Amino acid sequence: MSNQTTTQEPTERGTKQSQHLHTTFQTLKELPTPFYQAQCVPHKHELLICGGVYKRACYSYHTLKNEYKFICEYPNHVKLQGHCTVKLVNNNKHSNQITLLSFGGKCKHTLMMKYVSVWSNISDKLNKSNELNNYNQWIPFTDNHNRPIIIGRIEDNYYGVRAVIGGSNNHLLFITYLKNNISVFDLNIFQFIKHDTLPTSNFINYHCFVLRSENEQEQEQEQEMIKTNKQNYQMLLFKYDTGLSIEYDEDKSIFKFHPLSVCYDIAAANQYAYACINDIILFFGGRLGIFTYKSVHKYLIRENKWITFENTLHSPLCDCVAVLSEEDHIHIIGGIDDKHITVSTHMKTKVREWDPSHLSKNEIKCIIEYWIQISEIKFGWIDDLDKIIMKYSRNK
Repeated sequence: MSNQTTTQEPTERGTKQSQHLHTTFQTLKELPTPFYQAQCVPHKHELLICGGVYKRACYSYHTLKNEYKFICEYPNHVKLQGHCTVKLVNNNKHSNQITLLSFGGKCKHTLMMKYVSVWSNISDKLNKSNELNNYNQWIPFTDNHNRPIIIGRIEDNYYGVRAVIGGSNNHLLFITYLKNNISVFDLNIFQFIKHDTLPTSNFINYHCFVLRSENEQEQEQEQEMIKTNKQNYQMLLFKYDTGLSIEYDEDKSIFKFHPLSVCYDIAAANQYAYACINDIILFFGGRLGIFTYKSVHKYLIRENKWITFENTLHSPLCDCVAVLSEEDHIHIIGGIDDKHITVSTHMKTKVREWDPSHLSKNEIKCIIEYWIQISEIKFGWIDDLDKIIMKYSRNK
């Protein structure tokens, strides 16, 4: 990938880098149905597509087979427009089941799904034994006493809501939504434990909201010789010219907000796809009024700096979704083109194209195996050695 770089102020248009279009994105098998504003959750070698605007169907895309399988539909009474779907963290990594949580939207709902891979033998056995009704279906979200739980205050608008999972036990659901609200919902006690107001005059919906990985936070704190406090969590939010670093102290249940720079193009855009990988956030496409973009932007979290890659999507696109797969690819799914047509497009791009310092899991494994071989180490895997390699590679 050859780049020509022109340095500009990051608060204006950012550093610009050109790319060869044909080598960056690979077109995959089309979606079973056109989607826009879809919700997508990664799970091992699957991407779970959980509905879109007025589309109740849910599919699993297998990243190795390049095939789709139908999972289920949302209930008939649910109208999807601006909803949010997240994967609850299961501390049992060997479990064959995950739990998805779907909530919010213009017409609010709160549902859950116990998902067992539709590509597995387990799913076939459940289907034959008629036990599949307990799995792979959207059902009411309930507490430990089987009482339905609604996530969202009656007076609030959750149209275009965004949420991330965090907390010391991955039990906190951080929610950002219209007009400028942020809330914390405790998934252990099924209650809101905190509400606050974001310091912005922009309407917060269909925005970028990500949780910075604990590994990245720990690395930065180590470099700055700051004592690590594992009860603090950092999130980042972007919408128009609003850029915020949001810190949450779990012990004291308080938020701290810090402004971030926003490059000119992102400040003017809306309805872009985004993905957070390590210490960068990538933004794909977007819209300004009647204009739809095909550019890609990169935000470097540590440096608070922007880089713009011009004309990199195959065509202008907005309301698409970006998701990171197990194989270190970013998948761009669905969206609306510059003719205002909902598309069935599905493409992928390597993380390495946008972050040259990134090491894939396979590369880390090969490096460690080589080190063990040349060092004649006989005790096998060393705990956290992959983290050490990741730190080294990103600090070069």
